[in-house]
Amino acid sequence: MDILTYNQALECAKSAIDNGENMQVVTINPEMVELAKKDKDFANVLKHSELVVADGVGIKIALKLKGVNQERIGGVDYSRSLIEMCARNNLRLALLGAKEEVINTVCQKLKCEFENLNIVFSHNGYFNDENAILNEIKKACPQVLLCALGAPKQEFIIYRLKEMLQGCTMVGVGGSFDVFAGCVQRAPIMWQKLGLEWLYRTIKQPERFRRIFPTLPIFLFESIIDSIKK
Repeated sequence: MDILTYNQALECAKSAIDNGENMQVVTINPEMVELAKKDKDFANVLKHSELVVADGVGIKIALKLKGVNQERIGGVDYSRSLIEMCARNNLRLALLGAKEEVINTVCQKLKCEFENLNIVFSHNGYFNDENAILNEIKKACPQVLLCALGAPKQEFIIYRLKEMLQGCTMVGVGGSFDVFAGCVQRAPIMWQKLGLEWLYRTIKQPERFRRIFPTLPIFLFESIIDSIKK
């Protein structure tokens, strides 16, 4: 886990691009931590990621128990900031993931909002030939790639792309495209400030309940026990 501010995380991305370095950014949450305990390959991907930042509120709480006051760096906000960075600096942007109608809507909305945005590649998250998709991305030479395939698939694909691209910051952004397209409404600001956006989305999308529980309570319980032992 990298302990840094939101702005520092953005600076890391810009610095990597300027220096022609690839960077895999993982916006980690408790579900991903628990998955890594069971999946050695996924744990290896996390270990070799250049930047791992605290997304889920559970991670923030766990760090707080260890005396670390870490700012939450949400995937939706961070990816939005990277898009704005692309528009300001004429960086090449690639988008991968979500349903066909969602990715099309995202591209349309972003191009309307950011006149100078250079989207060099976009594709939905439903494909059979992974190698073909990765080769298309390689040909597009993006400098920022947002991959919305859900964990751990998005992290595995980005891990592969690090061997194929140069000077690209790549982020697994989960369901962020649904938010950008307007298919999913973000929690009110007060919920976000309280770190309860996950609860708001679970109320709005009950199917998320099975994914979050009992993972989140188990993660927090283990974090509390760990902090007591130390």
